[in-house]
Amino acid sequence: MNMGRMFRASGWLLLAALALPALGQTCTTQGQLTSAERQQLMQVAETLVGEVQSGDLAGLRNNTLPAIANQFSGIANSANTLRPLIAQAGLTVDALFAFDAQPSGGAAPGAQFFCSPPNSTMTVVLNFGNNLPPGKYALAVVHATGVEKPQQISLVLAQDAGQWKLAGFFAKPLLFAGQDGVWYWSRARQFAQQHDDWAAYFYYKIATALVLPVNFLSSPNTDKLQHEASQVNPQNLPTQAPAMFQANGNQYELTHVDTTTELGPLDLAIHYNADDAQAAQLRNPAQARQQVVALMSAILATHPGLRQAFHGLWVYADQNGSTLFALELPMNQIPGGGAGSAVGE
Repeated sequence: MNMGRMFRASGWLLLAALALPALGQTCTTQGQLTSAERQQLMQVAETLVGEVQSGDLAGLRNNTLPAIANQFSGIANSANTLRPLIAQAGLTVDALFAFDAQPSGGAAPGAQFFCSPPNSTMTVVLNFGNNLPPGKYALAVVHATGVEKPQQISLVLAQDAGQWKLAGFFAKPLLFAGQDGVWYWSRARQFAQQHDDWAAYFYYKIATALVLPVNFLSSPNTDKLQHEASQVNPQNLPTQAPAMFQANGNQYELTHVDTTTELGPLDLAIHYNADDAQAAQLRNPAQARQQVVALMSAILATHPGLRQAFHGLWVYADQNGSTLFALELPMNQIPGGGAGSAVGE
């Protein structure tokens, strides 16, 4: 599976239709909640995720804030996608935050909440921009584990007539190719120190996607991770526009590079746009394989860290929006040296 699709967190969040007043910024962490408050929020979170597990969309909709329930298709689609992944999972509420968004003439515009336990420097920031109407809210992060593909589910809850209702729903994996975000972060740092920038770039990208449950939450750890990732500037990588890469005297226009687990282990998928001469060769299977393998070898010679970071390479030769030839090879079958250990093998 393409990493972009894998980590595109399915979600639905209450948005304000009109301009909002500035909001107050009080936040209570899990440890600061009373036992009764903590238990109530945990029970609500477990009930909501339990309804996803059982496929009880009617119950989930009934427990959703009316303004969101009237536009329920987004949550329903996310819940249907998530259900087979977590149907047999055990649930653990990993984190809770309660925050009160109230109009305040002296507050800064938007809704930003600084959640910090007493005598602690570990401040978690929830930043909703201008998209949060006044009210009492909570964020519950739930881990669904004990299954092949464990998930982290973030629920934004809002009080409605004294009851907690679902106002936002987000889900993304806890693991990628069998490893968690800290594992990828540690190895990304090693690749960066070795100046293996392609490997470091993709490992930091995976680590960031795994470590951040939702994009409106940040902490000192996530800030540190993102700062480290921003220091990696890979060359010849088509992140914003196509990039030219030379192999055996031939120019290849790389158009897209991303990670994939389509065959199980973690591979790197590379797309290039074939010119007319390359496209003519691609019509001959032997010449097509030779062309693609030459590109694979050249990329690994330039970026040797990829051999340790990935199980293998996928290469797609495209022209006019269609794939003319595609090939996947494990590292030990690509000329230019032996293979290292690979994620997910």
